[in-house]
Amino acid sequence: MTATRDGDASTIDAAEVARFDALARSWWDPKGPMAVLHKFNPVRLGFVRDLACARFGRDPRALDALQGLTLVDIGCGGGVLSEPLARLGAAVTGLDPAPTNIAVARAHAERSGLAIDYRGETIEALVSQGARFDIVLAMEVVEHVADVEAFVASCCAAVRPGGLLVMATLNRTLKSYALAIVGAEYVLRWLPRGTHDWNKFVTPEELGGAIARNGLELGEGVGVVYNPISDRWSASRDMDVNYMLAASRPQDQT
Repeated sequence: MTATRDGDASTIDAAEVARFDALARSWWDPKGPMAVLHKFNPVRLGFVRDLACARFGRDPRALDALQGLTLVDIGCGGGVLSEPLARLGAAVTGLDPAPTNIAVARAHAERSGLAIDYRGETIEALVSQGARFDIVLAMEVVEHVADVEAFVASCCAAVRPGGLLVMATLNRTLKSYALAIVGAEYVLRWLPRGTHDWNKFVTPEELGGAIARNGLELGEGVGVVYNPISDRWSASRDMDVNYMLAASRPQDQT
């Protein structure tokens, strides 16, 4: 773990923050370095919405399906996922350690007429302040942190009793090396070279184990795959590369 300026423990990897800070102003360019994320986003959004609606007894077809629920989007970047969740009614807090990301996210939300609480803080800091949320998201973040166990512990601690945790990341397989690094960064150039370090990828068993050790009950897991013919991403049973895991804190557990 590293330390923040105020002395609190942090799982931030400074080199990773600098890399994404440099890309920050391209977050909302659907044809720029974040183009893959824009295509990937509907799958993430649908997964989170449907899980939350099932957990909290909501209608996933409703335009305000998440009304009244508190949600934290850890590693929110420019707000690509935070904004549609806010449009569904959630009270969204977006966290990102990269200052330019937060500036871009705030400006875009303001132009869009959305009240999102963007903060340049860590989840560790919020947890230490006693913050708890109905829904905690850490999407494509865990592969960039300095200490996976500590980061997962903080994510789990942020889930209120009865609440939901959703994490998305990359599996550490030969297939993910071939597709997510060689293919995406060097051949297709979807992402800048060096965006990912295969050694920091986390298997579903490792991530699920870390979540379970922090008292949450593991739920649905799903893979996300790309179809080059339709140029679309979709949910799949194949978790060899991209995947998402969900977990919940029992209502009677503090």
